[in-house]
Amino acid sequence: MRRRSHIPPAPLPQRAGIDPVRLRLPPDPEGLWPDLGSYLAARYAGTRGAESMARLLESGRVLGPGARVLRPGDPYEPGAFLWFHRDMPPEPVVPFPIRVVYRDEHLLVADKPHFLATTPRGTHVFQTALARLRTELDLPALSPAHRLDRLTAGLVMFSVRPEDRGAYQSLFEQREVFKEYETVARHDPRVSLPRTVRSHIQKVRGEMAAFEVPGAEPNAESVVELLAARGGLGRYRLTPHTGRTHQLRVHMNALGLPILGDPVYPVVAAAADPADYRRPLQLLARRLTFTDPLTGIAHSLESGLTLRAWDDLPGWEAGS
Repeated sequence: MRRRSHIPPAPLPQRAGIDPVRLRLPPDPEGLWPDLGSYLAARYAGTRGAESMARLLESGRVLGPGARVLRPGDPYEPGAFLWFHRDMPPEPVVPFPIRVVYRDEHLLVADKPHFLATTPRGTHVFQTALARLRTELDLPALSPAHRLDRLTAGLVMFSVRPEDRGAYQSLFEQREVFKEYETVARHDPRVSLPRTVRSHIQKVRGEMAAFEVPGAEPNAESVVELLAARGGLGRYRLTPHTGRTHQLRVHMNALGLPILGDPVYPVVAAAADPADYRRPLQLLARRLTFTDPLTGIAHSLESGLTLRAWDDLPGWEAGS
């Protein structure tokens, strides 16, 4: 039996910092797909990718092992790999820079602005922190050690070399990174602070909002502290001890203190124009403190970004 190569020599160049999609062809014991084109048509039938996939295949932009151009009539080969870049519609440019807070041969920590996703997902591909940093810094192998929500600003850690990524991810998995956030929400003197909020948070795939499950074993824990209050607003320090999706936003909302600019909590708002950068969510990943597992350096890194609503509420509300 002829051996198949799982890793071809540079099958596709990175495009604007985006990795190509790798797809392995599944078994076909019943012989349903006489050629590659029929399989891909069946796989993507009824989806937005059907027309795009057909166009990629016809134009020679689907490659097999050894950078061989694949065509619709090529024989179907179960177990073989193919590579391609998705056709993506134009994305609105997020008009905010990414500042590098720290960089060495292993580690890069960036200050991510609001409205910029950390990694490609859904319609956000090129306008992501990962894609932009790969391109702007010429670091094609850069990979994230963790993620921030697209609407949250602040510090994000990346591994410069693929072989180091596991070590940095383990810091988060073992809870060896101290994460401190800052937020602005209304002030309610009846809410006693500081306090530790514990609950069971669940996020259903495809649903915008996460929710708390009453009575379930807690899987999320956050410490909430009031730093200052004025004009009906509070500036809060949030320290998450776990990392559930939307955890800080859910816990602030549960206290009756939803974060300013939150389009999901307490009520999911209508879909906004993706190019509307007014009134950003007032949540900032302010500080990361950890010991580098590779160099032994003790880091305490701080974001240089600020939350505008605290210093200029009218300007934030006006979106100017």
